[in-house]
Amino acid sequence: MQIFLILLLESFQTISASAIALLLPPIRNDLALSFTQSGSLAAANIFSYALMQIPAGYLADRYGLKQTFLIGGFGTTVLLLTFGLVGDYGQAFLNQTLAGVFHAFLFQSGLALLASRFGAERRATAMGLSLVGIFSGQLLINSVAPWLAQHFNWRFPFLSFGLAGMLSSLAYLWHGRGPAGAEPARQVGLLDALRFFRDPFMLVCGLIQFIRLGTIQGIAFWLPSLLIDEKGLALGTTGFILALRTLLIAPSNMLGGYLSDKLRQPTAIMAISLVVLAVTTAALIPVSWGALLIALIMINAMFVQFYFGPIFALPLERYGARMMGTLSGFGNFLANLGAFSFTYLLGALKDQTGHFSSGFYTITGASVVGLALTFWLEKMRSRPQGNPGH
Repeated sequence: MQIFLILLLESFQTISASAIALLLPPIRNDLALSFTQSGSLAAANIFSYALMQIPAGYLADRYGLKQTFLIGGFGTTVLLLTFGLVGDYGQAFLNQTLAGVFHAFLFQSGLALLASRFGAERRATAMGLSLVGIFSGQLLINSVAPWLAQHFNWRFPFLSFGLAGMLSSLAYLWHGRGPAGAEPARQVGLLDALRFFRDPFMLVCGLIQFIRLGTIQGIAFWLPSLLIDEKGLALGTTGFILALRTLLIAPSNMLGGYLSDKLRQPTAIMAISLVVLAVTTAALIPVSWGALLIALIMINAMFVQFYFGPIFALPLERYGARMMGTLSGFGNFLANLGAFSFTYLLGALKDQTGHFSSGFYTITGASVVGLALTFWLEKMRSRPQGNPGH
């Protein structure tokens, strides 16, 4: 029951971003947005989310996971509802900036709550489970948002899902509990997190995180526009493809975490994922034939989060779980700087060049860099560990 409540509330974390990406054509027309402004909505969300990663992890470690999780969930769903009421670019930008703050609390505390219910040998699996909730929300919005938008308007999905999310927050308030068993006292200082910026192992993990989420968010936000504007697909068809894509991401993410725990080879899982992502992302641009295009999207989806669990579990393997929230916060801080950079860059490149090819090829190049960093990380992983920042 507790795991279900956590996953239920986590499912609302990315609904806003997914709905904006899917419904971007009518949103752009209604609010008179350029492609650069459209990209800045996602970038604003991601940037504030990134800035709050370390503070959110620190506060969760210091003051309790349940409290920060509830704050994150309620704030996220209120802002999801109110995006359906915005009237211009300024209001939409402010809404998404604030949403990123609450998303950070929801993600960091939810990740730690799930990990607390699994043993140390299953941490990658537990952290992968977090994305099952997140992608469940994406699957649902991609499935029903086109129908709701066609029968009502683009605002209705935000209003209805926001209300459902607020009710889910109340359900967690009444029935949710903190970590299983007695929660150990955490003597965590803010300087502990800042020391990670001087730790080579954590910096390489952070750079891979930068590429990981930059790839994920760049593709997730701009793929609908690529399919509609450049491939000529209808909104309903695009929604179906995205729903199928999301349906593949969650179980592949769980499989990646399981294999990493089982084989004790997290960097091998990461390397395989990055190779497949580099090839399939580059191929999305020249391919126009329906069946092949869909196959590429599905293969890409199977590996885009395949290494989520391994890259989050590696710092815990090295430094232990005492600073679980702070460790994951550091990695996710750099991850979301990548998401911010890639999302904004792809929109700006589209405005400058008139097509998405340069942006998607940039993602391919980043995946190749990530592969090189993964080999470097494996070499450091085999060395004796020390204290972070010392």
